[in-house]
Amino acid sequence: MHAPQRFDRARLGLAAWAAVMALAAFLPVPEFWITLANYIGLYSLVALGLVLLTGIAGMTSFGQAAFVGLGAYASAVLTTTYEASPWIGLIAGLAIVVLAACALGAITMRLSGHYLPLGTIAWGLSLFYLFGNLEVLKKFDGITGIPAINLFGFSLQSGRHIYLLIWFTVALAVLAMTNLLDSRTGRTIRALKGGVVMAESCGVNTARTKLLAFVLAAVLAGLSGWLYAHLQRAVNPTPFGLNAGIGYLFMAVVGGSGHVWGALVGAALMTLLGDWLQELLPRLFGQNGNFEVIVSGMLLIILLQRAPGGLWPMLVTAWRWLLRGMPRGMLRRGSTNSAAATHPLATPPAGMRSRTAPQRLPQRDKASPGATVLDVRQARKTFGGLIAVNDVSFSLQAGEILGLIGPNGAGKSTMFNLVSGVLPLTGGEVHFMGQRVDGKPSRWMARAGMARTFQHVRLMPSMSVIENVTIGAHLRGRKGWLAGVLRLNLAEEAGLFEEARKQLERVGLAGYELREAGSLALGQQRILEIARALACDPTLLLLDEPAAGLRHQEKQALAAVLKQLSREGVSVLLVEHDMDFVMGLVDRLVVMDFGTRIAEGAPGTVRNNPAVIEAYLGGVE
Repeated sequence: MHAPQRFDRARLGLAAWAAVMALAAFLPVPEFWITLANYIGLYSLVALGLVLLTGIAGMTSFGQAAFVGLGAYASAVLTTTYEASPWIGLIAGLAIVVLAACALGAITMRLSGHYLPLGTIAWGLSLFYLFGNLEVLKKFDGITGIPAINLFGFSLQSGRHIYLLIWFTVALAVLAMTNLLDSRTGRTIRALKGGVVMAESCGVNTARTKLLAFVLAAVLAGLSGWLYAHLQRAVNPTPFGLNAGIGYLFMAVVGGSGHVWGALVGAALMTLLGDWLQELLPRLFGQNGNFEVIVSGMLLIILLQRAPGGLWPMLVTAWRWLLRGMPRGMLRRGSTNSAAATHPLATPPAGMRSRTAPQRLPQRDKASPGATVLDVRQARKTFGGLIAVNDVSFSLQAGEILGLIGPNGAGKSTMFNLVSGVLPLTGGEVHFMGQRVDGKPSRWMARAGMARTFQHVRLMPSMSVIENVTIGAHLRGRKGWLAGVLRLNLAEEAGLFEEARKQLERVGLAGYELREAGSLALGQQRILEIARALACDPTLLLLDEPAAGLRHQEKQALAAVLKQLSREGVSVLLVEHDMDFVMGLVDRLVVMDFGTRIAEGAPGTVRNNPAVIEAYLGGVE
């Protein structure tokens, strides 16, 4: 089945789900069912934001209920005190949510580890008590008499009336989130979880990306609060406390925090389970009490032990297993039982399936022959009393391949991190393309034309091979998150994926585009890192042990690629332990030992240098 067909099938599935949900409003179902469905929809919006923030971006938040409260209270105050339209309340509520999220996110997103969730608990509690103590919000008594939403002259008075609006909003949110994650900005958000150093080296401003994810999750929560206020027609602080925030996070985790549809599954399960247990358990125990909290907690612990990834992956796996078990005649040709559909990335990224002509990406002007690309002057790095790099100097010309070698612990990788901006210098200077760059962050270096790989491979293992490479081309695109949500980025996306495909072909990984990067062998992962670096269109390519884990033929192919890059004017600085590989490739060598430069020159000269022989005494690595 071709990629556009799979994309059409995905859109058809979303349309079919929306049609089924809309049909329920016109069927003679009990009003209680409609009420439950409304709350599932409201909870789904908040859980969807937590999927983005926690499951995908890797930032745990217990305070989303406070943003629900901001959206609800803003509209409640405006529509009751100032008799404004609920739609004015929506605009004002979202504006307040965005401002609050920017202020709180600027502080909270700087935290890491366990400090981050603790920070979200702190401001979540603060906003909750603010709701209960402000006179304008009627303190803990809350605000009543909130008017119904008027849509096209029709007043949405009852739960059945507002049902369509709630689920239309949920459908739009699911579509928008899917589009966003399948875009240039979405890939950077997905790279935040475990790939901050890598993303920064590709030019991504990770602090800004974290704040964007935080604000978007808050907007979805505020939207849910606005709908809640006009569904209930009254608000008080109780639904916006810490318990509610924990409940929303549970919904996202139980459904599958890394999956958009997991938000809906988790919201539905938690809502229906809580309602069912609340009715069943008092009958079993013969008395009233909050027994459902205890039982549902135990069930959730068991569920998370058995399905740490949430329910949605289990449901997808069960569906595929069911399809494989069907008789062959029951499945049409090109159905979802095909090998392509059972692939982890059954729906390729938008840039691969787009029929739009690829947009030509900007290319960097290479340095003129003989120009000095990199000039390291007396670079020094200390860690406490340890001198890791001791006043090392060297330079690199345009189109030159320079090897940086030395025994283990010589300071080579530290020097790499100093040059690329990952570590700050203790002393000395680094000049790149005639400009002093020491002290600049690694994302600035990437913008200037410096790309790198890492000693320990840094990839996004759950993302496809080609998506990993497109992260390298991030700076060559311009479309932002809104263009991704509205699908105004198809030409640029096609261009980014075309560039990624070209670089994969260049390094010998053609045909691996849709494989998960984590499924590749170590040697292939190193080659993939090089393809990602080449997608940056660099002037200077920094390679940290690129031949480690490669077979002989793969090393020869890599050497051919690097020599071709050199002829194209790209400068290469590499750290490598394989002396046979290095000696036949580089133009010059710089040798380090205990953080100090001990030799520099042509490979033949360096090989016979007594200081080098003494440094490698005991065996050449």
